[in-house]
Parts: sequence; C-alpha cells; structure tokens
Amino acid sequence: MPSYELLLVLRRMTRPETVTALKRAAESILDKGGIIRNMENLGTRALPYKISCHDAVHREGSYFTILFDTAPNNIEILKEEFIRDVDFVRRNIYRVEEEEKIECTLAEELLPPAYRKDVKEMLEISAKKQKKKFNYNSGLDYYPFQK
Repeated sequence: MPSYELLLVLRRMTRPETVTALKRAAESILDKGGIIRNMENLGTRALPYKISCHDAVHREGSYFTILFDTAPNNIEILKEEFIRDVDFVRRNIYRVEEEEKIECTLAEELLPPAYRKDVKEMLEISAKKQKKKFNYNSGLDYYPFQK
C-alpha cells in the first residue's frame, strides 16, 4: 500500500471538540482499511487569508498532518468524507514519494576529475557520439583538391 499524507486545517474549536474531529478523521481512514503511521499537531495559527467554508468565515485554524497507508482507490472516498465534514476548513491528501538513496563518499569526491567514475562515463559517451574523420583512401599524405 502506498503512503499518503493528509494535511488538515480545522476550524478554531475547544480542545475536546478538536480531539473528536481528529478521531473522526482517523476512524474514517481505519474503516477504509488504512494504517495510520503518524499524527502531528502543527499548532493553531492565523490562516494566510480568510476562508469561507460551510457558511462560515474562518481566520484562524489548527493545523494537523496524518501520515497513513491505504489503497489508492480509497483516496477519493476519503476526500468526499472530509469535504462533507463541517469542522474541516482545508483538507489535502498527497502521496508520499520514497526518497532516493544516494550514496556519496568524500573519498570519491576528492579524486581529481580524470579519475572519477562519473567523469569517465561521460568521456565514454562523448567518444561514442563523435563523428569519424573522413578517410580519402587515396594513398597520398595530403588532400590534392584542397584550395
């Protein structure tokens, strides 16, 4: 199952109401067969601009992120549920890409360019792409028709 990140902005509420709203979000993920990996509170802040949602204007919100795994066909169902929830001002689900593992050693970086593996590969590629010089097959050491 791929990993997803749910970014939630909840309307300004008391602590118990916020907990129940987060429980609703978590239960809906678990009901669809998802696995919650991490839940993080990013705090209550002023929104970057006033947001009208569910017939109310919001100027402050509580930010949360939930990292979870679920099947890709459940994402649309979750989005529909979160849109209908009155306590959620903004909700976005993003797929989490796995990071590429890059191995970099200091010893390779400190070598002169002529000895580095990647430079040698580039030189081999350029040698393959170079055009061969024209061979006149005249047996002469010079080109007789040169001006």
